Amino acid sequence: MSVSLIVLAAGKGTRMNSDQPKVLHRIGAAPLLHHALQAGLALDPAQVVVVTGHGASQVEKSARAYDDGVKVVLQAEQLGTGHAVAQAAPLLADAAGDAIVLYGDTPFVRAETLQAMLDARARHAVVVLGFEADDPGRYGRLVTQGEDLERIVEYKDATDEERAITLCNSGVICAEASVLFDLVAQVGNENASGEYYLTDIVALARAKGLSAGVVQCDEAETLGINTRAELSQAEAAFQARMRDQAMENGVTLYDPATTYFALDTVIGRDTTIGPNVVFGPRVTVESGAEIAAFCHLEGCHISRGATVGPFARLRPGAELAEDVHVGNFVEIKNAVLDEGVKVGHLTYLGDAHIGERTNIGAGTITCNYDGANKHHTEIGPRSFIGSNTMLVAPVTVGRDAMTASGSVITSNVPAEALAVARARQENKPGLAARLMDRFEKIKAERQKEKQ
Repeated sequence: MSVSLIVLAAGKGTRMNSDQPKVLHRIGAAPLLHHALQAGLALDPAQVVVVTGHGASQVEKSARAYDDGVKVVLQAEQLGTGHAVAQAAPLLADAAGDAIVLYGDTPFVRAETLQAMLDARARHAVVVLGFEADDPGRYGRLVTQGEDLERIVEYKDATDEERAITLCNSGVICAEASVLFDLVAQVGNENASGEYYLTDIVALARAKGLSAGVVQCDEAETLGINTRAELSQAEAAFQARMRDQAMENGVTLYDPATTYFALDTVIGRDTTIGPNVVFGPRVTVESGAEIAAFCHLEGCHISRGATVGPFARLRPGAELAEDVHVGNFVEIKNAVLDEGVKVGHLTYLGDAHIGERTNIGAGTITCNYDGANKHHTEIGPRSFIGSNTMLVAPVTVGRDAMTASGSVITSNVPAEALAVARARQENKPGLAARLMDRFEKIKAERQKEKQ
């Protein structure tokens, strides 16, 4: 059966004390919204609708950056969750099958939990995701009778007896799309907040003779983000989960507490990762690679058997083939390094292609930017680039060629040629001693004047 997703992402997040929409704050180097979308998209939904409000254009841009197939609708006034879901009705008027309502600021609901809700639809017309809370606080309470859910009561409207209930509402709801929108259309705002609560559809469904039930999950899945402190707690929880998953999948983390992953990090088995390594978005590491300490990686691909670091930075567009070595204080950006390339230390390679088995000496720089445009450097296979070579792009170094240390290469180097591009050395006998004597006298005179 097909399923549609409705992701509520209209809230301002006042307690975040931020000009940025709440759902665009990040954990695991990705907006909260992307976490919610990832879980929902695992169900292969027929349609996805994101309901925006505060910072609508920013939220829409972010949603479509994650999946350009999402539909977006504006909730011009934030009048409650029921009102928000109603905004999606015109876009899903012809939707067949079930609809699931998710929240852009609740990042940890798992795809397996959502599938359990879909499975529970065989027994109930409306399925609510609930959890047993250690401290129920101001959560809405789920009032049940046996296996049936009778109603959801918001904390503000609950009696003392209802507030004693520990089974709480996550807000996530599943129902057949047509039933969901029919019930939402009947929701009123006669409550303490004057808002249209999505939770009221349970009582409305029961009044129509429809059944409602609860699927329970761990409380940690339902963590909502409302403050910077909660954002920090969510980041810690996300990183702990990612570290555990990596080690379960055969990755060695020498100091797990100092390894930081992004939402989309992919690492193959038998990879080893040293302390203080940070993975930004869009990093893929194949099996058997080694990432040494204090590396920062983003938007790059590292192939089997490659070694990186320590103290290396791989920026977007860095492609390392098998058995490439990138050493300490090396930065790679938008560059492809073919099999067996060695870049030992103190080097910047940007907008470049380095052929197989080439050795890049210390202090090498591809001078790729002229102040307005970027230019490409091409280095053929099995070349040897001497230390402190400046390659002024656009420039090509042919296969099996060499550059002398300290060269500034401004013209193409033919295959098998040696390029020497540096001033001729001249030695001035005795000049060093005379200069030093003069400098010492000037220094002494200045010190005397200060006295």
